[in-house]
Amino acid sequence: MMHKIYHGEVSPQDFARDLIAAFNRGEYIAQQIQSTDSTAVQVATQKFQNSGGSTAITIALTRIDDGVAVQLGQQAWLGVAASLGQTIFAALSNPFSLLYRLDDVAQDIESLQLTDEIWRVIDQTAATHQATQELSEKLRRLVCPFCSSANLVGESNCVACGAPLGEVQPTTCLQCGYVVRASENRCPNCGAILQK
Repeated sequence: MMHKIYHGEVSPQDFARDLIAAFNRGEYIAQQIQSTDSTAVQVATQKFQNSGGSTAITIALTRIDDGVAVQLGQQAWLGVAASLGQTIFAALSNPFSLLYRLDDVAQDIESLQLTDEIWRVIDQTAATHQATQELSEKLRRLVCPFCSSANLVGESNCVACGAPLGEVQPTTCLQCGYVVRASENRCPNCGAILQK
């Protein structure tokens, strides 16, 4: 599974809308499944397509603090592999049969590039909403619990009142390495229970 986290004013619905617009046509169909905090979009080949093998991939979109986590599942390759195998077998027995399977080969090559195309749409959506993979300014600042002054992450004492900032420093999830605040009980990225 591949995943990226985008920070900024972007929502799972923004990504879902653009993915469906990009892939719900031609040989593909895109469907959205939504729950309270997350959305999933499945991109698959049409059930009764004209050419090529079948494939599917699911994109999980989860709202996190100041952004969205995007996770791509493993692409189903079996249908594409079977179609390419059939083309190779036909070409070995009769090289002229390739002329009749050019549409199948073109669709299979397009299906092999599906993951790259999905990431292209996701990156384009993030850029449109000015979301980046860098930590946002909001996540790079700590608020002093005593005087409410903003401090840079890593400061040991508040720059305004001198109070210790150890309790408000972020830590990382032991499961996935995601940066979490000390006040969180569960990792917003993987859902693991955080140890205090």
